[in-house]
Amino acid sequence: MIPNGYLIFEDESFLDSTVAKMNALRKNGQFCDVRLQVCGHELMAHRAVLACCSPYLFEIFNSDLEPHGISHVKFEDLDPVAVEILLNYAYTAQLKADKELVKEVYSAAKRLKMDRVKQICGDYLLSKMDSQSAISYRNFASCMGDGCLLGKIDSYIQEHLLDVSEQEDFLKLPRLKLEVLLEDNLTLPSNGKLYSKVIGWVQRSLWENGEPLERLMEEVQMLYYSADHKLLDGSLLDGQAEVFGTEDDHIQFVQKKPPRENVHRQLSTSSSGSLSPGSAKHSCKPEWKYIASEKTTNNTYLCLAVLNGMLCVIFLHGRSSPQASPSATPCLTKSLSFEGQPQEEEPDKLAPMHYARSGLGIAALNGRLIAAGGYNREECLRTVECYDMKTDSWSFIAPMRTPRARFQMAVLMGQLYVMGGSNGHSDELSCGETYNPSADEWTQVPELRTNRCNAGKIFTSLYWLLAITLNIDFCPNLWRHQAAVCELDGFMYVIGGAESWNCLNSVECYNPENNIWTLVAPMNIGRRGAGVAVHEGKLFVVGGFDGSHALRCVEMYDPARSEWRMLGSMNSPRSNAGAAVLGDIIYAVGGFDGNDFLNSVETIYFLYLLCLAFGSNKNVLRIFLAPWFCFSQ
Repeated sequence: MIPNGYLIFEDESFLDSTVAKMNALRKNGQFCDVRLQVCGHELMAHRAVLACCSPYLFEIFNSDLEPHGISHVKFEDLDPVAVEILLNYAYTAQLKADKELVKEVYSAAKRLKMDRVKQICGDYLLSKMDSQSAISYRNFASCMGDGCLLGKIDSYIQEHLLDVSEQEDFLKLPRLKLEVLLEDNLTLPSNGKLYSKVIGWVQRSLWENGEPLERLMEEVQMLYYSADHKLLDGSLLDGQAEVFGTEDDHIQFVQKKPPRENVHRQLSTSSSGSLSPGSAKHSCKPEWKYIASEKTTNNTYLCLAVLNGMLCVIFLHGRSSPQASPSATPCLTKSLSFEGQPQEEEPDKLAPMHYARSGLGIAALNGRLIAAGGYNREECLRTVECYDMKTDSWSFIAPMRTPRARFQMAVLMGQLYVMGGSNGHSDELSCGETYNPSADEWTQVPELRTNRCNAGKIFTSLYWLLAITLNIDFCPNLWRHQAAVCELDGFMYVIGGAESWNCLNSVECYNPENNIWTLVAPMNIGRRGAGVAVHEGKLFVVGGFDGSHALRCVEMYDPARSEWRMLGSMNSPRSNAGAAVLGDIIYAVGGFDGNDFLNSVETIYFLYLLCLAFGSNKNVLRIFLAPWFCFSQ
């Protein structure tokens, strides 16, 4: 059509064709007038194209003293593969990046001021984020200074804090532990107000008192919450708190109730947690931010916050202030490692451990059950407890030399051995130690050549313990994170675990005689972080995590039949629990139920011959096994 004498024609294929040809010219180095030198790699391109896509490069080219020559732009801190991806985008409007490179592409786009690409990468990261990756994603967004991305990640963490708090990245964060004494008839305020006061107290400790943040985190801090809703430093009050150690790694705070007139002499933060003008020693302050919090028990709070630019966890435990007495100073029992206090026992249930533990080591030694280390919500533990089934009671033995979790224990010639694991601060441990029950002490053993965690290559019998000591590696066909590992009849079984985010139900068996791994029958349910125990030639897998929930169910594997059988459910869901045989009973100990770290213990009614004899008649089983077993479906 030719209106008014003008020829008008639109070639729909021209743009795509031209773009494709220009990108081909770039890759062949033809007619290029700019060289990007990225960490030793040289990338050629056309200045006009890049100037249209990158405001950063536009400014450089616009100020170039020799506009007709070849421009050289050097980047020493960008990934050359990520820059190549951006060049392809500049020429084709198509952004293609492997998921492992998205952060690098984001970083390069930020440097080049390619905001649209940065937004697309940020949205992609948010779509892939889960409780396991939330902390690392937040660290990345913080480094990038992306307030919008940070806000969305913080909102996710607030909604999923309990799930996030179980993950490895969260457990490695620095921790500030606070013990707060309350005046009579007072309760702690709501989370937001409470942590604004805590942040204000930390600010003052750093700026007014000159105390470094790392020093505050070295031990539990004693605070006082007064009747006029002010949070005060307990160590500055009359009747200062004194700390007394005991042999079983406990401490006690001994605190006199401060006189009211002395309380009000102390400076305090306002209810908003802000400082008065001129109180700070530094005019420019790093980021202080409350992110998320959760009330975990009646008196315990968990918070994720940024303090002085450092992402860290705050644990706060409130206690009623004791009344002063003319004849004696009342005591407040408190664990130095801030481990949870036992809950009240329920009828017909086994005595709980003193401390909640997840990822603990568990073993039977000299007719008693030993529970060592593990995580609770506050930190990685080194305390060790001993269960006597005759008295249904737990007592302490000597604590380990190193805090550790997600490790395995083995008994060898009457001594207990622990190897590897994580201490909550470094990625993995290579150190090990052994416990001598007659001396009640731990001593170091030679370190492994490599750090090991999550029990992937740490085994639970004499044969496999020697393999560890000799630094022999046994690698299954499929890498499994948080798999259950055990030995049965000279074979090693690696059970479940996770590959990337996918929880597995597959099971592999290793034969040391021919050095071959074979797949055996899969479990009924995929799970990672399960407990495993061996009894009468059978494997018993307890609890675990299926990718969305902590599990109650128990499965039994019969190698003679090469089949798995469901054995009902525990009373509590448990991931990363300990499982061990003592006498003729399998015990499931501790773990994480999806909301709380557990100190509870229950028995698994696993007697295989009884299961065959009575089938699924739960009433008969309950009568026969009571009162020693808890039966639930």
